[in-house]
Amino acid sequence: MSGSKSHPEAKKTGPRDFVAGYLRDIPRSGIRDFFEIVSTRKDVISLGIGEPDFVTPWHIREQAMFALDQGATTYTSNRGLIELRRSISTYVEKMFGVNYDPESEILITVGVSEALDLAIRAIIEPGDEVLYHEPCFVSYAPEVRFAHGIPVAVSTRREDGFRVTRRMLEEKVTSRTRALILNFPTNPTGATLTQHDVEEISAFAKEHDLVVITDEIYSELTYENDRTSIAAVPGMKERTIFLHGFSKGWAMTGFRLGYACSTPELSEAMMKIHQYIMMCAPIISQLAAVEALKTQADTEEMRSSYEKRRNFICAALNEMGLPCHVPQGAFYVFPYIGDYGLTSKEFALRLLDEENVACVPGSAFGACGEGFLRCAYATDLEEIKEATVRMARFVARLRKR
Repeated sequence: MSGSKSHPEAKKTGPRDFVAGYLRDIPRSGIRDFFEIVSTRKDVISLGIGEPDFVTPWHIREQAMFALDQGATTYTSNRGLIELRRSISTYVEKMFGVNYDPESEILITVGVSEALDLAIRAIIEPGDEVLYHEPCFVSYAPEVRFAHGIPVAVSTRREDGFRVTRRMLEEKVTSRTRALILNFPTNPTGATLTQHDVEEISAFAKEHDLVVITDEIYSELTYENDRTSIAAVPGMKERTIFLHGFSKGWAMTGFRLGYACSTPELSEAMMKIHQYIMMCAPIISQLAAVEALKTQADTEEMRSSYEKRRNFICAALNEMGLPCHVPQGAFYVFPYIGDYGLTSKEFALRLLDEENVACVPGSAFGACGEGFLRCAYATDLEEIKEATVRMARFVARLRKR
């Protein structure tokens, strides 16, 4: 044997983790995670997905098919078809009382999700804080993080009908706050704001020199109150990015079409990002949207149907012992389940396992959503009736344990 020394085993190496560090702390959507579980079940009644059960109205589908038949398969302007932007300008002024120049203040996007992403990235510097109210749509906080901003949640309460008030906002604002995101009517609670709320929040935004991003996707589905947009308050158009689209009010989710209205400067900034990452929204969807805006009869019919379903499901939930406020907009109810000794996720999973009814845990919409359940009534009334019978059985069993 020679006197040679044994060498330690060489350290094993492999490719490093290529995922950007800031993404590691961002969770997957709680809605989608839950419905991956639902997808493995049969004969489930779903009160979960926030998608209209209506088929896109025939005259809109017919226009899309006609456009395709005529060879409408090209790019459009980065800003979108001028015909559509003019139609949007007319519609927004009529319905919300705000005038936007179709040439320089309206940008057509791939759904409101892209519009939200563009709005945040156009105004946020790394380290800027953005206020948003919870419970809320699952995308708001992650999209702020994607822009290297800091999302700051403002918790709302069922005692206040899940409204956000100036007092709540004042408790969270700092010298680093840059913007405020509003979504009324709200997903998941169906909450709306009063005119007084809107005026107080407008004064808050002016005092602290904030940009307001208002997500109006559920505005057509407002019941008792008139549509009230913060963009219409005097002095607010100049500091507001108004987001809207066709998914909910016109049952056009698969068309993936939204728009952003703002000042020429903000619109230009958003367009720069849009032209590099998306180029333009699909021309067929844009032509279909022009047709959609020719009449409000479709949205009114849907709204009326949702209102009847809302009235039924709220009464049924309250009667079975799941108290909920009556939402003034959207197509969700947010009953309280905190009296039964289960987390919202445990409650939802057991309801699914024992009664084949799918609802989304309130915790998917932020920490203050714990103790609640989101039930979407965007499904057939007969299905809703059967779902509430099953839920009542489940709640009755919980009471006996």
